[in-house]
Amino acid sequence: MFTGIIQFVGTVRRAEPTRQGRRLFIDLGPLAEGVRLGDSVAVNGACLTAASLAGSVGAFDVVAETLSRTTLGTLSEGARVNLERAMRLGEGLEGHIVQGHIDGTGTIERTETAGGQWLLHVRCDKALTDEMVSKGSVALSGVSLTLAGVADGRFHVALIPTTLAETTLQGLRVGDAVNIETDVLGKYVRRLLGQLAGGDGLTIEKLRQAGFA
Repeated sequence: MFTGIIQFVGTVRRAEPTRQGRRLFIDLGPLAEGVRLGDSVAVNGACLTAASLAGSVGAFDVVAETLSRTTLGTLSEGARVNLERAMRLGEGLEGHIVQGHIDGTGTIERTETAGGQWLLHVRCDKALTDEMVSKGSVALSGVSLTLAGVADGRFHVALIPTTLAETTLQGLRVGDAVNIETDVLGKYVRRLLGQLAGGDGLTIEKLRQAGFA
């Protein structure tokens, strides 16, 4: 489990194809001191396992399923990535509960500045925004963020200067792809309500019939 609070921005040293997918060699910087073989590290939000370590560089295998659901297949030498080690028992939860299981990708639609904040507008599959609520949480390329607004197939988040300085999000441009993980609590609530409403789709009318609206 992760929190979405990025601990270091690493650099891809090289990427090699394998029979199962790809192997990424990433400079973990100071995080390398606390990473052991078999440990989990979130790379741009995707939970990967340390397969080997050489100094500060860790190797991580990315299987075909992960490649199909994330942006990790586009990473090449020199790419910067958001990194977070798995939580240790007893550590504080400063972001929100992040599993490192990417639900899909989105595309940066536009950016704007407003009130000292940088707003990032993202377009994605409607199935993803169906699991989001305004002022709820979302992990974008591994970064825990608060949703400023949600519509069908679109959402936007506000980034403070600290987030921009300590993650890769500042470098995003229109058309760039990002990994998205919706809030796991929202997934369970939506599934439960769907079952209570009949299991064949959740509507306002079904919520009223079930006493939820």
